[in-house]
Order: sequence, then C-alpha cells, then structure tokens
Amino acid sequence: MVLSCSACPKVDSFRLLRERKRAGMEKCQEVKKHVRLQDRRGSNVSLVLDMSSLSNTEPISSISTPRDVTVKLLNTTSHVLTQRMLQQQNWSLEELQEEFAKIPSNFASAEELDIPRRAAKDRYKSILPNPQSRVCLKRALSQEDESYINANYIRGYAGQEKAYIATQGPMLNTVNDFWTMVWQEGAPLIVMLTKLKEAKEKCVCYWPETEATYGPFTIRMQGICECEEYTIRDFGLQLNDECRTVKHIVFSSWPDQKTPESAKTFLHLVLEVEKILQATESRGPVVVHCSAGIGRTGCFIATQIGCQQLKNKGEVDILGIVCQLRIDRGGMIQTSEQYQFLHHTLAMYASQLPKITDC
Repeated sequence: MVLSCSACPKVDSFRLLRERKRAGMEKCQEVKKHVRLQDRRGSNVSLVLDMSSLSNTEPISSISTPRDVTVKLLNTTSHVLTQRMLQQQNWSLEELQEEFAKIPSNFASAEELDIPRRAAKDRYKSILPNPQSRVCLKRALSQEDESYINANYIRGYAGQEKAYIATQGPMLNTVNDFWTMVWQEGAPLIVMLTKLKEAKEKCVCYWPETEATYGPFTIRMQGICECEEYTIRDFGLQLNDECRTVKHIVFSSWPDQKTPESAKTFLHLVLEVEKILQATESRGPVVVHCSAGIGRTGCFIATQIGCQQLKNKGEVDILGIVCQLRIDRGGMIQTSEQYQFLHHTLAMYASQLPKITDC
C-alpha cells in the first residue's frame, strides 16, 4: 500500500517545524521593531508598557530628603511664653535641656558646598554655611574660592530678611573677604563676641590701630570708647573715592561655649546695639561673629529678636526663634547652658517692661 504525502508523518513534522519557525521569525521581528524604536527614542521603556494598568497603581509622590524633614520640623516647632511665664521661671533646667536636645542642628555638609579650595577658608571643618542662605561675595562671577565666605544671612524679628549676618571670626587669609562682605552688604555695625585668643586662637585682629589697607579698602580708626563691659570703635572705610562709617563693638567677657557671668551685662550690650541701630541711617545687616559664628553669635541674635517680641507682643517664642536661626545657619546656640542663659536674659528683660495682664 502506498501512503499519500499528506498522511506521511515525516512530512507533517516538517510542516509543523516550518510553521513554528515562521511564527518565531515574526515574533522576533516584532521585538526588534520595539528595540529599534526604543533606541531612536533614548530607550524610553514606557513606550512598550501596557498603559491600561496604570490606573490601578498608586500615584507617584516626591521623596523627602533628610534636610526637607529637618527644615519642616524647624519651621513648625514653637513654644510661646508669656511675660508672666518668663518671670515666674516655672521651667526647670531639666525641661529646658530636654527641649534643647530635640532641636535638629541642621548643619550643612561638605557635599552641599562643592566649591574649589573652600576648606582653606573654614575655621572649623564641621561648621559650614547653609547653602540656601550663605553670603556670596560678588567680586567673582563663578563659584571660585574668591567668592566664598563662611557666613549666612539671618532673618530677624517677624522674619525680616537679611537682618543679620552670622559669620566665623576672620582668619589671616579671610580678613580681606570679611571687609569685602561688610562693604558689599552695607553693614552699619560689627558685633564681636570673642577674645582674639582664649585657649587657642579664636579670631585674628582684623582692624588697624590707626590706618591700614586690606585688599582694595583703606580703613582708618576714627574714634574709640572703652566701657567697662565692651569697647566701641568707629572705623572709616574707603574704596576709591567713596567713604563710609562702620561701628565695631567688642564684648570679650564671654567664655567659649559657656555663658557670661552676668545676664545684666549682656543685656546692656544688646540694648546698646539697639540704640546704635536706631541712630544709623544704613539699613544693611548687622554682622555678628564669635569664633565659629554659631554659639555666642546665636545667643546674641536670639536675645535681640526675643526682646523685640516681648516689647511688641508681651510674649516670646524662644524655641521658635532658635529653630528659625538654625534654618538659616546650622547649630546656632551650641549648648543647653546657652539655651538656659537665653531664657534667663529674656526673663530679666521682661521684668523691666510694663506689666501685661495675661488673657
């Protein structure tokens, strides 16, 4: 018996293999088509996704960085004290220590400041200016080392922008930068809260006894008033044909990372600065520095803001003030002892104000 070709098992197997091969080639061509399309469009994988499945997925949300979380916490933290609450001093030292310990430091990292040769101009490696509020010297167009200074703009009472500049004590290689900043910002006053040398150097002497040149500036001593608690100098700054006057006040009886022996003398300093500012026509920021520009500097600025709150509102948010300062410059007010001293000084100021009846 002769079998027909259609009934031959070998022929059926061959036909099946041929059909499978044809189907595989078509599938391969389809895949290559997608690959070529992706290559032309920058390998955008979303071009071959099933879009109908997206309706069942959760919406995409932005991921908060640690800095975002810290700033949000600092922006929302508050503890308002009335004039009476301050004067009664019901708060215990343990409570203040615990409250202070919970405040995020918000220090800037070296990775956030990708500036060539920046480190040579930092007094302390771990105390850097927060990027969003740092002062940039305008004499350089690019972010070169000449444009960098370890300083931050600090908001004042009621969030006033650039009320202060908090900065480190000048070093030998940053004195010219310091005076450039003073001139650039139109600062009417410099507040210095450190000795030149304590256990070690805290700041170089960046001013002349009579007259000296610092970079493009000629600086002349125009007058000096030595008080028991502080020293006030008047300097004339000259750049080309333009001359300006800047006051310089030194309060040197404050130990590093500690507190003054008397809140009364420190309060006198704060009120003296307020009088100087009321008498000046310049609206530039007050430049405040100690050694690192965060501890004593933070206490001074916080005290001045706190006095304004008490005077205008009869209450003060000391915790909120410190949080605002740390948004602008990390680590402002370094120790719980300084935080306690801040409360004590403001309580003393509150006792001098007219009595306000709490509602």
